[in-house]
Amino acid sequence: MKTVSGIRSSLTVQKTVGSSEPFKTACDFLADASGLSKSRIKDAMIKGAVWLTRSGKRLRMRRASTQLSDGDRLELYYNEELLNQLPSKPRLLDDLYHYSVWFKPSGLLSQGTNHGDFCTLERQADFHFKGRRPIYIVHRLDREANGLMLLAHSRKAAGELSRLFRERRVNKRYIATVRGRPADAVETCFIDAPLDGREALTEYTLKRYDQDNDTSELTVSIKTGRLHQIRRHLASIGHPIVGDRKYGNGSKAESLALTATEIEFDCPLEEKHRRFSLEQSTQK
Repeated sequence: MKTVSGIRSSLTVQKTVGSSEPFKTACDFLADASGLSKSRIKDAMIKGAVWLTRSGKRLRMRRASTQLSDGDRLELYYNEELLNQLPSKPRLLDDLYHYSVWFKPSGLLSQGTNHGDFCTLERQADFHFKGRRPIYIVHRLDREANGLMLLAHSRKAAGELSRLFRERRVNKRYIATVRGRPADAVETCFIDAPLDGREALTEYTLKRYDQDNDTSELTVSIKTGRLHQIRRHLASIGHPIVGDRKYGNGSKAESLALTATEIEFDCPLEEKHRRFSLEQSTQK
């Protein structure tokens, strides 16, 4: 089956190799199916926009020279605008073998989509380690936000760290700059409004108020990890985060003023208490 939709700048191709067809390399096969040049197909492969399903397993295909077999299914998600984007560069802050700690800049996704993974922390970390370390995402940070993230480097580490996040045994702290001044923020305040029908709890305190700009800098921690939780909760009390175009009135000229500054947990892999702080990392 072959499906082609859109125009040259946005093209999706899905095709299954049939036994009556001469077997080709993946690059040749997709070039014929899509009408795109081989150089564009190779670029899309490198950037994670091509998928191979073989024997029931679906994986990104990056090698243009891969020989196809009967029943292989190829998917190409070609979006010229996305593939031409350049990733912001993350920074490795600490490598503890089982897992590593990174600073993710704003504009970088945590992990990829069908349309590619070039502009993701996951892929950029893979480039850093030259493909020698497996990489597992154990939690996420909004593309527009910046700050600390953990990456696991073994299935065991990924399972243990994911369990900590799932069981709410990881303390995550943020700095958010919001519009206005929350009247009740002189002490620790809580927002417990459910999100998407599920429990959600956000805690915040006022660090400082800028009267000239009418903005407040808040320290924020979350006890749950719902989609865009901090952004949605702060907007719900009338104090959206500066630069938030989705839930506030941010402009394209503003960056989202949300930074993940601290991650703290008891590490089951090392049996040690771990606290990673962006402030400490910048002092190294």
